[in-house]
Amino acid sequence: MGVTAASQHSYTVNLSILFSELPLLERPAAAAAAGFTAAELWWPFGENHTPSEAELDALRKAFTDAGVQLTGLNFLDDLTKGARGTVSVPAERERFRENLPVTVALAESLGTKALNALYGNRVAGVDAAEQDELALENLALAAQAAHSIGAVLLIETLNKVESPDYALLSAEAAIEVVDKVNAATGLGNAKFLCDLYHLARNGEDLAEVITKYADRIGHVQIADTPARNEPGTGELDFEDLFARLTAAGYTGRIGLEYKPSTGVSADSFEWLPRELRS
Repeated sequence: MGVTAASQHSYTVNLSILFSELPLLERPAAAAAAGFTAAELWWPFGENHTPSEAELDALRKAFTDAGVQLTGLNFLDDLTKGARGTVSVPAERERFRENLPVTVALAESLGTKALNALYGNRVAGVDAAEQDELALENLALAAQAAHSIGAVLLIETLNKVESPDYALLSAEAAIEVVDKVNAATGLGNAKFLCDLYHLARNGEDLAEVITKYADRIGHVQIADTPARNEPGTGELDFEDLFARLTAAGYTGRIGLEYKPSTGVSADSFEWLPRELRS
């Protein structure tokens, strides 16, 4: 599979899933060697929601030395422990709010313009409405903080196969939250993170999602289904999907958020011409 001129976008690499065979601080340079000038990260410090200045400076230096811009960053999510975000989880209220200024400051220092707030899993014994109320409060705070540095706040759907307890398991559910946050803040900077892999695993009509919600898509991420490997290894017709995004007016970046099928990240980019890596 290749990408034709008719469906060209700028592509960025997620360094939390790609180049994960390397230590974190070596990944920006590896991305640069593969031709990328932009990258994304999940929250990179695990359960540590307030890393030291030395840790933050080391991460900043890794990106600036490599000449790679960090274009997207998650708020605290600690995916290594099975968490799927913290904004709706009552026990994580203080940690999320303590992490918020840390994430925003790191983003500002690296010119990051997209911040992703994973919603969180449903908690047994806690009323869903209570979780949703907390999430709206936290997301409004996050949207305001993102706005202060000229960034958008992204809200994402995950898939029910891998994350059955996650609260937002459809594009419609995520869009509903996007609209509520924008209504609460009046800022309009909450956007839908359209992850085609998660949506496909949920059985959604991807063409319909792109057309219906084009005006609220703030970022796109991709992986092929069902194994979450690079395009061309599974079932999705990315040439068609990229063309549909273009036709719908989406001009933003497309994030590569897949696992390399061979385990070697540098070998997984043959489908993407080097001149399109950004």
